[in-house]
Amino acid sequence: MFVCSCFGVTEEQVRSHAEAGACTPRQIASACKAGTDCGGCVRRIQALLGRGACSRRRLADQGERPLAAEAPAEVPEAA
Repeated sequence: MFVCSCFGVTEEQVRSHAEAGACTPRQIASACKAGTDCGGCVRRIQALLGRGACSRRRLADQGERPLAAEAPAEVPEAA
């Protein structure tokens, strides 16, 4: 089924990009342009990503770190 009619992007393509690491509509847009023309598909993309299409999001939902052993950047304290 098509998600983005403007660029002919299917649900399968969105899921494929999500499995490759795109976990937000903006990252999906960068990968395949879906959501960058009329914007009518953005909610559908959000719904697909919210249903576990993104493997990194699944890890985060399970309480695991989605990125391999990277420590969060420390913010310097204000003087």
